[in-house]
Amino acid sequence: MEQMRIKLDFNNMLAEYVGNDGITIAEVDRLAGKIKAANQAMMQKREKMQWRDLPHNQADVVEEILAYANEIRPKIKALVVFGIGGSALGPIAVQQAIHSPYYNLSEKYRNGNPQLFVADNIDPATISHLLELVDLKDTLFSVVSKSGSTSETMAQFMIIKDILERKLGKDTARKHIVCTTDRENGNLIKIAKEEGYKTFYIPSGVGGRFSQLCPVGLLPAAICGIDIKKMLEGAAYMNELTRNDNIWQNPAYIYAILHYIAMKKGKNISVMMPYADSLKYISDWYAQLWAESLGKKYDNNGNVVNVGQTPVKALGVTDQHSQVQLYMEGPFDKIMVFVGVDDFPRDVPIPKSFEDIPSVGFLGGHSLAELLLAEQAATEYALQQSGRMNMTITLPEVNEHTIGQILYMLEVATAYAGELLNIDAFDQPGVEAGKDATYAYFGRPGYDAKRAEMEAQPKKNPKYII
Repeated sequence: MEQMRIKLDFNNMLAEYVGNDGITIAEVDRLAGKIKAANQAMMQKREKMQWRDLPHNQADVVEEILAYANEIRPKIKALVVFGIGGSALGPIAVQQAIHSPYYNLSEKYRNGNPQLFVADNIDPATISHLLELVDLKDTLFSVVSKSGSTSETMAQFMIIKDILERKLGKDTARKHIVCTTDRENGNLIKIAKEEGYKTFYIPSGVGGRFSQLCPVGLLPAAICGIDIKKMLEGAAYMNELTRNDNIWQNPAYIYAILHYIAMKKGKNISVMMPYADSLKYISDWYAQLWAESLGKKYDNNGNVVNVGQTPVKALGVTDQHSQVQLYMEGPFDKIMVFVGVDDFPRDVPIPKSFEDIPSVGFLGGHSLAELLLAEQAATEYALQQSGRMNMTITLPEVNEHTIGQILYMLEVATAYAGELLNIDAFDQPGVEAGKDATYAYFGRPGYDAKRAEMEAQPKKNPKYII
């Protein structure tokens, strides 16, 4: 496990490396009281953090998932996941990390596993094309909603249920639907029981953006041949590392503390920039985790604080040519989080040619992996020389074990940052406000007052629409 341990290098967050705009050890030391309180809260608030037990308490669930995956896999050619937010971003991130980026395009990359499509939006053109692409009789549709009232997911479910029953018959249709939802509460569990769908359960204390390591993420991963036991082993290993109250030895805690201090110093943007295509969607998943958890109007005492840090997704080396100019010379309002890999599963040599053109020929005799790693190191160095704070998470290699580690580390870091900010990292009232307005627009029962409130607002002035 030590060989597969991910590393967090935060040297370039410190003033001794980046100059006056960096963080001093004294600044960290001055937070001793707040850090002690946060450490205690992380132990005391476990009822809101049941996701922390997922690496250890799912042995029976994992066996059930694997049994179902082994049963269903030979019968299908495609798996379509209907979900949004964490129900979509987590499965996409893990799939992209473990499998070839061209997994869906060729059977030689799938090794007998089904194609995976995650329908994480309700654009009607996209959904129509997807339903034309897959063969219903060879496709499993996975519906993921803890509450069973997620409008987007339930609309998709209603559409596919109708199509399946009309084209395949009701008895056959039910074999093409699997549900992941709350065990007792909500609309979807009621429907699943009435219709007889195979169902997996989301633990009651696990919210959507913290759900990748429960059946929400484990089921599609297992069906597509990803080793979910190794992923949970990686998370369990990181769980042990993040139990340490010594912040200098706890990667999640120090990650959160340095971000917290950076926020206090006006760094309200956090850019995550993986230097591997396989990790591109880790930053998408992280963006929801960080933004939805920490962006809050009120603190735990009811004070208006309007805190939060805006996460930005980038990709090395692609975004060296589109974003890094801003990060290097623009406002001092950002920190960079690089995510790198020591050992790529494949490499491509660069042949020696054009030796008469030194500005090109120098590349010969190296490889694409060497070039990618050099560009990452060079960008880190250039930012450090420009006095810009940055840190680096490094995976020894990309596999299920290391992916389990990074997912779990970032979840703990997010929860810890919430304690430092004195906010509830596990609710999302801003999201609920938008949902309520949608329900009112569509005439959902019980939302008449909201609809009346919306209709009472001043009408848009046509002269301001050009």
